[in-house]
Amino acid sequence: MPIRSRENLIGAWAFLIGIILAVIIGIFATLIGQKSISPGLLAILAILGLVVGYFVSEKDVQTFLIASVSLVVVSFAGIQGLVLSAALGQFDLNEFITTILGTLLLLFIPATIVVALKTVFSLAKR
Repeated sequence: MPIRSRENLIGAWAFLIGIILAVIIGIFATLIGQKSISPGLLAILAILGLVVGYFVSEKDVQTFLIASVSLVVVSFAGIQGLVLSAALGQFDLNEFITTILGTLLLLFIPATIVVALKTVFSLAKR
């Protein structure tokens, strides 16, 4: 039976909870029709992003930064209207997608900043 590493357990759970919460907030905000999401929920997403960034191990920094920067750039492009407009029945998919991408940005931007700063400080120590 293999032994599992527990070094990233907190970061992994924060990441999973953050992704699920971001998608749920995005869906419900679109369905309810609110353009502004509760600042408390947004703060929770940002704090989860900080936790995720803090617990990224040094061996995973390069992979995390490449993936998170790619996600941030693509999400920002999607929010800016580069996502194809589509409608499914009475639901506007473009609004769903842009709201979910916006909440994902709130999770990934703090995580990316923390990991980038940790990397810069570790390079400065050498």
